[in-house]
Amino acid sequence: MTTDDLPAGLTEPARLALEQAGYRRLGDLDGVPEAELRRLSGVGPRALRLLKLALEARGLALT
Repeated sequence: MTTDDLPAGLTEPARLALEQAGYRRLGDLDGVPEAELRRLSGVGPRALRLLKLALEARGLALT
């Protein structure tokens, strides 16, 4: 799997949903609307929280 810089605490369903949607790295998520990620099956509140924290640590953000 090529999701090497996504947060370690993400569940496998969340990782698979992100990968299938074309999001393989944190940089792919910069500027993506949060609502778009919420629609992915497997990406819930916990996954969104982890992603936001990881993005913030790199100076990136969802919209």
